[in-house]
Amino acid sequence: MTPLARRAFLTSTAAVLLAGCGGPGPAKVSPEGTAGTGRTGSAAAGHASAGSAPVRLRIPAIGVDTPVLRLGLAADGTVQVPPITAHDRAGWYRHSPAPGQTGPSVILGHVTVGAYGDGVFRHLAELRRGDRIAVRLADGGTVRFAVTAVRTVAKADFPTDDVYGNVDRPELRLVTCGGPRSGDGYRDNVIVFAAPAPSAAGER
Repeated sequence: MTPLARRAFLTSTAAVLLAGCGGPGPAKVSPEGTAGTGRTGSAAAGHASAGSAPVRLRIPAIGVDTPVLRLGLAADGTVQVPPITAHDRAGWYRHSPAPGQTGPSVILGHVTVGAYGDGVFRHLAELRRGDRIAVRLADGGTVRFAVTAVRTVAKADFPTDDVYGNVDRPELRLVTCGGPRSGDGYRDNVIVFAAPAPSAAGER
């Protein structure tokens, strides 16, 4: 993938992944984003075939214990988002690396779910550095992360490179909406950055 194509893909993907919290409708992903490009750590690399897909997400500090859906591309070329349901769930974008694989794995969720009220990531902005995150995988393993940063940014200033850029270890990104309401959506995005954490006694 050329640098220009990669930048176009990352920009479009960032816009799409943030549409799941009441913002604008999903945008189309460029063709470059529909296939892996090797272990680059970019959002386009690391399909589930390179590692076991996540099936459950636990964040004890904010009471999250949710199944994780696999999100891909819809027939019209847009990225799928978790459905608006009473029992809201998070979703892993399967064209990002699987948790535990080199690169940033991206999991997104709603902050609100329309008439159903609060979404699964309603308290995401309350996380603090060091808070633990556990991702259970389809193969029975668990990958553990610790929060390194929580950022609230205007959607117009979404830090694409920080979220999707190359890293040389497994990392995790959790994304939802935040800030004041703006029309039918929210003005900002809340992004949680997390890095590998050692297992602690009593964790499961």
